[in-house]
Amino acid sequence: MRWIIAPMLIAATAACSPSTTPADNVEAPIANGILPAGPVTNTTHLAPDALAPELVALIERSVPGMVIGDVERKEREGRIYLDVEGKRPDGSDVELDVLQEGANWRLVEIQRDIAWDHAPAAVTAAARAAPGAFVPERVIESTQTDGSVIYELFAPGHADEPMMEVRLRGGKAEVLDARSPH
Repeated sequence: MRWIIAPMLIAATAACSPSTTPADNVEAPIANGILPAGPVTNTTHLAPDALAPELVALIERSVPGMVIGDVERKEREGRIYLDVEGKRPDGSDVELDVLQEGANWRLVEIQRDIAWDHAPAAVTAAARAAPGAFVPERVIESTQTDGSVIYELFAPGHADEPMMEVRLRGGKAEVLDARSPH
């Protein structure tokens, strides 16, 4: 059975959600199953050849043979991340999110885009049952270092950030009521 939320409901929900300001970066509560805008993020591009050798080694250990394409430094809520995009040896796209902790870097997630019909059944069932359900136009599968996988669901016309996130852990899926911190 196909399901979709009316675009006007998405727009109305987004218009009613409190905004996040740089001053407080406090996320508003979820409304009708749709996440509000996330915290302000400052982004700068870095040259891949400017990465420190220990960071390149971490990337190689995490995804052996990865060819680094683009690197973005993102600062939000007092944390600094590097989004390292590239290709696996088989040519598929991959992104690593690496968190700076003092002078060290820690891998926090490995991401890839997938088709919605390739998401696990438990994830699609949880998303369909959520208030404000919609058919996502983009899905990011984000493998976390704790063994869980978060599926970031982007509503049609909202390509900038996910409108819903579903965590799969131990075969059980749950719609998150707040954005994942990473």
